[in-house]
Amino acid sequence: MTDFETLGAFYLGKRYDIPSRTRQDDFVLYDAKDLTTHAVIIGMTGSGKTGLGVGLIEEALIDRVPVIAVDPKGDLGNLALRFPALVPSDFRPWVDPQQATNAGLTPDAFAEQQAALWKSGLAGWGQDGARIQRLSDAADVTIFTPGSTAGRPLSLLKAFDAPPAAIRDDAEALQERVNATATSLLALLGIDADPISSREHILLANLLHHAWAEGRSLDLAGVIGGIQHPPFTSVGVMPLDTVFPPKDRMTLAMQLNNLLAAPGFQTWMHGEPLDTASLLYDAHGKPRGSVISIAHLGDAERMFFMTLLLADILAWVRTQPGTGSLRAILYIDELFGYMPPVANPPSKVLLLTLLKQARAYGLGVVLATQNPVDLDYRGLSNTGTWFIGRLQTERDKMRVMEGLEGVSGGQPFDKAAMEQTIAGLGKRVFLLHSVHEPAPITFETRWTMSYLAGPMTREQIRSISGQRPSVPPPPAAASRAPGIGATGSTGGSVGALDARPASHAPVLPHDIPQFFLPPARESGSFTYHPMVLGLADVRFANAKLGVAEQRRIALMASIDDGPIALEWNSAERVELDPSVLERGPRDGASFGTVPPSAANPKSYTAWSKTLPKWIIANEQVTLYKSAACKATSNPGESERDFRIRLQLLAHEARDAKIETLRGKYATKLFALRERIRRAEQAVQREQQQASQAKMDTAISVGGAILGAIFGRGKVGVGTLSKVGTAARGAGRASQQAGDVARAMESLEALHTQFTDLETALQAEVDTLGSTYDAQQETLETVVIKPKSSDVHVQLVALLWVPYTKDAAGLMTAAWR
Repeated sequence: MTDFETLGAFYLGKRYDIPSRTRQDDFVLYDAKDLTTHAVIIGMTGSGKTGLGVGLIEEALIDRVPVIAVDPKGDLGNLALRFPALVPSDFRPWVDPQQATNAGLTPDAFAEQQAALWKSGLAGWGQDGARIQRLSDAADVTIFTPGSTAGRPLSLLKAFDAPPAAIRDDAEALQERVNATATSLLALLGIDADPISSREHILLANLLHHAWAEGRSLDLAGVIGGIQHPPFTSVGVMPLDTVFPPKDRMTLAMQLNNLLAAPGFQTWMHGEPLDTASLLYDAHGKPRGSVISIAHLGDAERMFFMTLLLADILAWVRTQPGTGSLRAILYIDELFGYMPPVANPPSKVLLLTLLKQARAYGLGVVLATQNPVDLDYRGLSNTGTWFIGRLQTERDKMRVMEGLEGVSGGQPFDKAAMEQTIAGLGKRVFLLHSVHEPAPITFETRWTMSYLAGPMTREQIRSISGQRPSVPPPPAAASRAPGIGATGSTGGSVGALDARPASHAPVLPHDIPQFFLPPARESGSFTYHPMVLGLADVRFANAKLGVAEQRRIALMASIDDGPIALEWNSAERVELDPSVLERGPRDGASFGTVPPSAANPKSYTAWSKTLPKWIIANEQVTLYKSAACKATSNPGESERDFRIRLQLLAHEARDAKIETLRGKYATKLFALRERIRRAEQAVQREQQQASQAKMDTAISVGGAILGAIFGRGKVGVGTLSKVGTAARGAGRASQQAGDVARAMESLEALHTQFTDLETALQAEVDTLGSTYDAQQETLETVVIKPKSSDVHVQLVALLWVPYTKDAAGLMTAAWR
């Protein structure tokens, strides 16, 4: 294993001595776990800030830690340019012809030069194509372009979905999400809305809160409809029409409708959904490097998207179990405008909340900026690691000094020495100040494995993403009920839906249980059609694995006029709360025909007997077991989610073992540090005594000689005594020099012992093995099926389901 390939550590570069302007041999290895306290990278243009950021992300991905990187300039897309073979043909498509011309070379010759440069640059830092291949194997890099089809587009349809229960049950978190979404949407319309005084904001916030508190999702069309016809009649204690008259609400609805109808906005409505879990892991649970390029967006669009992204990340964080290990990274390049010290854009409160709360869930936030004055001091105080590069103005330096002094935690802070260090920083040289380390260090960033070709154009993003220019698809057709085909049939009951509906409910035997699904709208015409509802509670148990899972299964089956009236195999599995079922029909509804079998009470008895058999044959709980991590999946946990959890479990176990080893060596290392400190003091003391002895000897000898020369021509006893004293002083000086040499030898011996002890610690860390890859492990599958005694049928009844006919004459669901 290479010296810098240490478990749980990111290889960032090597120590750098500013006075001598030389790179040293000591590797700078940053503990991945330390990033849970977040980090900030500060440096002017040309300081090497992008290279440090790319290197940090590379190290995270090679350690299988997923990353979401927001890229407002187009530089971070270079993370996708990974060429393990390091041959010119790989570099050629990314060569800028103008750069080649400026260098006096053809594009082919310039590509050859770049390949050679990257190969030698990597070699100078102990890296090669094999390490690039390891990076490529560990995680894929995908470039997303919200509002554009150049890369992978991101759909915002999910952005107005009801947040998870963890958010809805937290009143403060829910209101935070509501305010951020309302503010960002109004900002996109060019409305600078204050949450307290703006009636537009108050209306939107109430609409979102009303729907989300009930667990109902919205889309933009639903928001527009809600603005026109809100589901409430008052705001606070005043009538809604007084606070926001219908005419003015229609103006707001028209503004939002015009935005939705604009051709350019359609690109926001298709593509992969904006979902943090999907941005961090692919469909198989493999870690992802998701670069979200927003360089093509205007300021209002950027703020709109950033607010929705941060809100979704915060919601995802709050659904995760706590951990002390690094689970994922959010990297934001060029933070200008998103967390300013004075203004309050909708992104600011979300970022501050993430910096305060995400640590407990293993999300590390890394913020990069050119100007520290762009950052709110409350955010800076919540970052445990500072990477400081070359700064442009004295104001920036003063702001950094204030921040460093603020996060010193009461430890001694040498302001003058720190100012001198920062003033001496050059290109690719950074000061690393971490609350987890005893003292700051300076280092030079390593060569990146990704080819830094510069900001990517849309065409380059499209090329590497494999995207083709596309036209957004037309709006989706109205959704139909489960099992309803173009002919308007459910299963084989064509007659039931095609027959002329009756204006009154058919009269059925009193011992046939009947229920009615409530329609989605209070008004409007609809027709009830008969189906059979099967409701059962099923228990899945395995004492050995500690599984005791209880499920409620609801099936909605169509009824046929043929020999086999009902097939549970063709039934639709539905999510249905029995408490919403109604005992009687709504006024004005019509009714479909009831097949003869559904009018016979004995049919329901037979169907109640076949339902458990179907459940026993078809329902099961599938679990996955990991031999490497000695873990079993939870009921309902997919293989993808289990593999994601296994990767985190492996990181937690690794971090715990490393901490144990460090604890084992901590006492010895501390004792040696103390001995080294005392030895250094002894060397200084002996050097001072030796210097004083030399001076005293020189003075004594000089006085004796001068006395002999300028005396009265006689060498008396006094003169001889002075010469003797001078000679004894010279002996003492010689002895003091020997003491210095012996003190230096003792100090060097202690330094050697300390180095040997650190080497022994590192050797034990290396014996922990290589990084675990959850994607490569073959999992054992365990299937748990219910027994007949585990199935309890609660209800088999006739269910009246409301439908309407659309403009094309097709039957569509009218129930919620």
